[in-house]
Amino acid sequence: MTEAAAGELDERVVGRRWTVRLDPAGRGSTAVRVSCSRPSCAARRLPSAAAGRAAAIAHVKAHLKAAAAPRAQAYCACRAESCHVHIRPDERQTRAQPWQCGGAVVLAVVTDREGRWWQAMECCSRCAAATSGAKVVSTAPAVSRPAAGAPVTADRPSPAAVGGPRFSDRPPPADVAREVPAPRSVPTRRRPPYRKIAQRIIPHDLRPVVLRDELVELGDLFRAYQQRTEPDLTLLADLQERKARAFSTWADVTDDINLRLEAVRAEQAAATARSQHLQRIGCGPDGEGPAVARLLTAPTQWEHARSVLAHVADHCPLPGPQARLLVLMLTLRTAHSGTGNLVGQDVTALGLTDPEDLVERLTGCGWLDFPGTVADLLASRPENPTPISVPSLVPGQDGPGPFTFGKKMRPKLSGWAQRVVSDKKLRKAKAPPAVRLLSLTLASRTSADGRLGPGGQGVCLESLTAWVPVDPGELRLLVDRLTAADWLADAVFTDTRLTGQVCERILPLTCPLP
Repeated sequence: MTEAAAGELDERVVGRRWTVRLDPAGRGSTAVRVSCSRPSCAARRLPSAAAGRAAAIAHVKAHLKAAAAPRAQAYCACRAESCHVHIRPDERQTRAQPWQCGGAVVLAVVTDREGRWWQAMECCSRCAAATSGAKVVSTAPAVSRPAAGAPVTADRPSPAAVGGPRFSDRPPPADVAREVPAPRSVPTRRRPPYRKIAQRIIPHDLRPVVLRDELVELGDLFRAYQQRTEPDLTLLADLQERKARAFSTWADVTDDINLRLEAVRAEQAAATARSQHLQRIGCGPDGEGPAVARLLTAPTQWEHARSVLAHVADHCPLPGPQARLLVLMLTLRTAHSGTGNLVGQDVTALGLTDPEDLVERLTGCGWLDFPGTVADLLASRPENPTPISVPSLVPGQDGPGPFTFGKKMRPKLSGWAQRVVSDKKLRKAKAPPAVRLLSLTLASRTSADGRLGPGGQGVCLESLTAWVPVDPGELRLLVDRLTAADWLADAVFTDTRLTGQVCERILPLTCPLP
């Protein structure tokens, strides 16, 4: 540093700075001490950190309110102690671009993230911008410059003295007034606008363009639908159908299985919305006649019911319709976690020939597990149920169990099956387990208006005997018993199918096929 530059810095004043601290008052106490670096401010003791922090902030604000505006002749207070944004003179030979102060003088407040100290200081705007957490409170007023070449007089000092703060240790040329360099502007990063649908970002380069435009429009329509004050289930169903088609095409383009699953969920949501709309307006599935108030109301619930029946048909550990019916009811009790509660009436009400022997056979083969004896299980009552466990249904470490529905869906499915097998007329006719199992199977294989099979075309006999393990001749007797119990009407056997219509009182218990 030259002597001229040193003399110029000596003529300037050091920026003001004061610090307010928050420190513990002592061990074993929640009290804190608030202190200020100004000698005239006495320390205060407060009962808690929250009260101390509030008092410290109020103390800093009082100083800032009483303090004069920043002085244009001051140089950085932080430079006096060689803070990290300043470079010492002995480092200027080793640094390619030394730090230079610049900009107007400001009064800034700096605080730590933990809220333990607050510091107010006069510094240049560059140093304030480079200090983490600094907040500018006020700025020194600009000082007008005299015209170039104006004579230096007592009331008109030199341009170097009044031309605004110059935070640098290098003197300007004697004959040229040096302008203070403006701080460099931080370039703003321009993010390209992106659009989203179902929490997924639509790629800008997605092709074909028609697909991207459809996804963008659908995203806007769904967001507009969410702003509606009243639901419109018909509109929602149309949007879900469009979403299903668009996501299916998106999955074909990108080969993303998650997009295909999203398309399937959109199809299910569209079907559910249409079904709910028909129920609201009091129409049936075909839009005519009264709506059916089904026990299971959504297509997803109907599919879950059929999935449990199919699982039991493939994994029943014992042969025969009695074992199949008991395994089905126990599976519905434990489907979500592999565990559940059971009372004796749940077993005895199924019309089993020898329920005690059947339960012992299930425990003997390892499919069922519960504490105590079979007699204790059959004697248990609702106020003291028996906890049971089906090991094959317990979710493993590598993933969930064999079913995809949640714990709220399980009791709905179990209640539906219990309503079907305990139908009043089936109980009065003392229907055997095979008849009750057939009633469950047929209730899950009807059309929307109650006719058997998809579209009312009937149920394939081969698949029916796979779900109800009886001979074709015995199957006819079971159908006759359902007809006598006012459960089934117009039953007709062909070589390959069973056609018919469930009675009107059974319609609420049906699970229509798509």
